[in-house]
Amino acid sequence: MNSAFDDLFTANAEYAAAFRLGGLAPVAARGLAVMTCMDSRIEPLQTLGLQPGDAKILRNAGARVTDDTLRTLVLAVYLLQVDRVLVMPHTRCKMASVSGDDEVHDLIEREHGVDTRSLEFRTDNDQIGALRHDLERVRHHPLLPRDLPVAGGLYDVDTGRIEPVDV
Repeated sequence: MNSAFDDLFTANAEYAAAFRLGGLAPVAARGLAVMTCMDSRIEPLQTLGLQPGDAKILRNAGARVTDDTLRTLVLAVYLLQVDRVLVMPHTRCKMASVSGDDEVHDLIEREHGVDTRSLEFRTDNDQIGALRHDLERVRHHPLLPRDLPVAGGLYDVDTGRIEPVDV
């Protein structure tokens, strides 16, 4: 085993010894999909008063609605009983603190010598504008139901509160 991960596998053994979530259905019991950032300061279930099995949680850098997010939402709606979607970026997000993808590409190349220009990071320092754009992407996707409830909210990592946006 790779010693860089020993702490994780040890912690998992302890978690598994007391594991009580076996048998949960693979559907979203409360019909919810949450699109949020990969930032570890966000605990989506606890933030929204949910329990394991209640929602499908999708995460990526910046909580952006990408083509992969839309693909996953189509599957969640038609196969996993999702009937509403919340898109929830957060304050003090690194992906919203830069002027655009070029700044991120330059930073990574300058500091690490890696050319990332083949990737689209979808950075945007207008978080509310980006959120509204992403909500429209979900609302108007041709494979998602027209009446699918879609809402946005900005999660504050310093207070734990969500400010509704374009609900």
